[in-house]
Amino acid sequence: MQQRRFAQVDVFTNTPYRGNPLAVVLDAQGLSTAQMQDFARWTNLSETTFVLPAEHSAADYRVRIFTPDEELPFAGHPTLGTCFAWLAAGGVPKATDGRVTQQCIKGLVRLRPQPHASGLWSFEAPALQRSQVDHARLSAVANALGLSNERIVAHQLLDNGPQWLVLVVPSAQEVMALRPDFAALRALKADVGVVALGDRHASNTPQMPFLTVRGFATAMGIPEDPVTGSLNASLAQWLIHEGWAPARYWASQGETLGRAGRIFCEQDENDRVWVGGHTVLCIQGLVTL
Repeated sequence: MQQRRFAQVDVFTNTPYRGNPLAVVLDAQGLSTAQMQDFARWTNLSETTFVLPAEHSAADYRVRIFTPDEELPFAGHPTLGTCFAWLAAGGVPKATDGRVTQQCIKGLVRLRPQPHASGLWSFEAPALQRSQVDHARLSAVANALGLSNERIVAHQLLDNGPQWLVLVVPSAQEVMALRPDFAALRALKADVGVVALGDRHASNTPQMPFLTVRGFATAMGIPEDPVTGSLNASLAQWLIHEGWAPARYWASQGETLGRAGRIFCEQDENDRVWVGGHTVLCIQGLVTL
């Protein structure tokens, strides 16, 4: 074992302890997969990341992402949080414009600072695969959530590394009122997002977000995730493509857990979707691993 640089950051917030925490081991060379998984289980956070030298010439660094139960090919808040921690620890991007390229199992993920929002970084949403959900599975998931099928406005299976079964319901109040049967969801091996759309013609700000989101990642060992980048990325790709969401909007997530996550989503002129938020440093030091 040796001492390694370590940070714990809070993602999708500019107020410490109101977003989604992430543990980052900044010097992970020499650690085995089993050691990484053991440490992620010990931190007991939704995700823990391990920074390694890049293997791809275009990447600034490589990251491995673990939940308490498994390794993920990609995840959103670990992408933003790891980038923030890497830069704060002295990382220097190869790109002259300051953009960062992260290598993960899913592939290369680009990150950029948002020009119109100081301190806000966004990642480019990975390629998305979409499919329908069969009626039996949809009914079983709805039942585990305490929802009747007629309250589901739309649904889709979204896959951008993690796979999310997403349900759209009529109102933010219904999203917030859900009291899922987590054991039933885990038995179904379903990671589920439930969302409600706001008024696209109303003010769309962090204080008045367009989208209300909850994410139940029981298949990953996380009953409810405070703020979920991969879910919001796939939601933005789906909802903007269908014309149900504006090309630029804010989403909220985490209020039922005492958090106040805010996620910024936008589609650029080349139809690429970017998902971002603020990150703050909460703990910095050394960890023995």
